[in-house]
Formats: sequence, structure tokens, C-alpha cells
Amino acid sequence: MATILTYNVNGIRAALKKDLDKWLEAVKADVVCLQEIKAKPEQFDESAFNQLGYECYINSAEKPGYSGVAILSKIKPKHVEYGCGIQKIDFEGRVIRADYNDFSVMSVYFPSGSNPLRQAFKLEFLDLFYDYINDLKKTIPNLIISGDYNICHEAIDIHNPKRNKNTSGFLPEERDWVSKFIASGFVDSFRHLNKEPHNYSWWSYRANSRVKNLGWRIDYNMISESLLPNLNRSVILSQAVHSDHCPVLVEIID
Repeated sequence: MATILTYNVNGIRAALKKDLDKWLEAVKADVVCLQEIKAKPEQFDESAFNQLGYECYINSAEKPGYSGVAILSKIKPKHVEYGCGIQKIDFEGRVIRADYNDFSVMSVYFPSGSNPLRQAFKLEFLDLFYDYINDLKKTIPNLIISGDYNICHEAIDIHNPKRNKNTSGFLPEERDWVSKFIASGFVDSFRHLNKEPHNYSWWSYRANSRVKNLGWRIDYNMISESLLPNLNRSVILSQAVHSDHCPVLVEIID
């Protein structure tokens, strides 16, 4: 059995100041996918995680204090792939993959459409990433693609779908992309097991949104359909407060 956790930490240094390492010690996940680490490898305190039995694999953005992904692993990977080979994506440190015997785990940080220029890049990223994964799964069929997708898929995944229908992260073309991605051979592991509303993974820092649970579910562990028989559990760990996101866990059994 393997427990995989995805967590947009909104800055690894800030999260460690809020005792992220102590929290991880209690959770005991085998593989931890981090996004938005906002740190170069030399600014990433690997020792805090080494003490818990994790090896750290880091793919930072070229720009300091921005983006970046990492995988912390208690299981030794057969291979680690830094980036996806697409320069404009790899420049921003958005993808890292660890290959194990029975599956591969990716930590991915999808762009946010914070302005029209970035929204255009986000849509370009979606097309590029879709083609990249379509190609990759020919050689690596058992994929777990964990991360911050910066998209709510359905109305159930967002606190006010009507008001947000023209907002980046819930635009029709973004939602259609998630549908297309799932149709290409993936399962939204959390939603497959949990059909209940009001389950979110990100809350704005504004207007006391987290306390009121006015959130968005934008963090996913997407698994290849081939891994569906091995899907045991998927949980949103909303009690963890190291970030404006919370972690999402998936458990895969042999």
C-alpha cells in the first residue's frame, strides 16, 4: 500500500515555520507532492524532511521566490524526471515525476490566470500538458498526477458557481479541459469516492472564507483508470492550516 499526498504549501519556508514537518511526521505519507514551494534547492531545508525518512527531489522555477514543485519520498524511486521537456513550462518549475515499480507520481502546479496574459499561458499550458500526458502514458500507463490544477471541475467543487462562472479557475473552457482530461483515461480519485458537496481544498485569505468554508476544490490526485481497482481511499485534510490550500490524500493498495 502507498499513501500519496498533494499539498500546495504557498512557500515551503513559510510552511515550515508553521510546523509542516511535525504535521507530516504524524500523517506518515509515503510520497508527498508539493507545489508552489517558492524556493531554490539551496533555500529548501531538506534536513527537516530527511529526519522523517524522506528523500527530497526539487524542481524550482528560474525566477526566485516563485512557483516550483517537489516530491518527498520514503520509497526510493527508480527514476526522477525533472520537468516535462517543454521549455516554457520547465522555466517555471511546474512538473516533476518519480517512477516506482507499479506506478509513477507527478507533482504538477498548473498556472493561475491572474491576468489576461497569464490566462492565455494557462490555456496554452493545458493544451501542451494534455498532449504531453497522452504521449507519456504510452510508456508509463499507471500515472498518479497530483497537484494544484487551479481549476474547479463541476458546480459541486466551488462555493458559488453562478457568481464565479466568468472567473478564471471556473471558466467553461477550463472545466471542459478537465472533462476531456478525465475522458482520456483518468479518474478524479476524491470525487470517485465522495459525492458530497462543500469539500474544498483552497480558500481565499479574504472575507474569512476558510472559517465560512467558502472554498474551491482545485487540488487533485488524478489516477490512471488502470489504477482504479487499487484505489482505497481519498481524503481532503482540511484541518491542516500551513497554507491557503489544504492537502489531499490518496491511498493505493497493491
